[in-house]
Amino acid sequence: MGKKVFIIISLVGLLFVLSGCFRPLQADPMEANVPAFVPPTLVPPTPTNEPIPTQIQNSDQSQPDACIDNLTFIEDKSIPDGTQVTPGSVIQKEWEVKNSGTCNWGSGYTIRLIGGPALEANSPQDLYPARSGTSLTIKIDFIAPEEPGNYRSAWQAYNPNELAFGDSFYIDFVVEAED
Repeated sequence: MGKKVFIIISLVGLLFVLSGCFRPLQADPMEANVPAFVPPTLVPPTPTNEPIPTQIQNSDQSQPDACIDNLTFIEDKSIPDGTQVTPGSVIQKEWEVKNSGTCNWGSGYTIRLIGGPALEANSPQDLYPARSGTSLTIKIDFIAPEEPGNYRSAWQAYNPNELAFGDSFYIDFVVEAED
């Protein structure tokens, strides 16, 4: 009989130990201090600042299917900001810029007046063709007004789809008063 008692006690002990393993997965919602089950909230993805393609190329061209237009202003090559000029003088302004996008500039790319007076310069003007990654000099001839004062004319590049892109660039000068 000793063996049977040992087996019974062992089985009862094993059942006692195993009963601790079978706890409910969720607390009893009828208990006052147990919070209700709340499913996890999905967190929306964090937005990124990736450039948006501004032009889609046809597959028969040598450029990729989608490219990004960008222009980076590097420096004024002539007529530093605040330069004093005489009334009615011709001002030859030059800016160094870089084609910092992935599109090559060609036919249909222009620069346009976006702010201030045109100062007798044509707008739009063709943008000099440039391959992606290359630098170039943009040149515009302006005519100073007859009236003394501060003048600023701002310009921007546009792609063939007529979308503005890149840094704007400007001329800023002072017409001297005649004595």
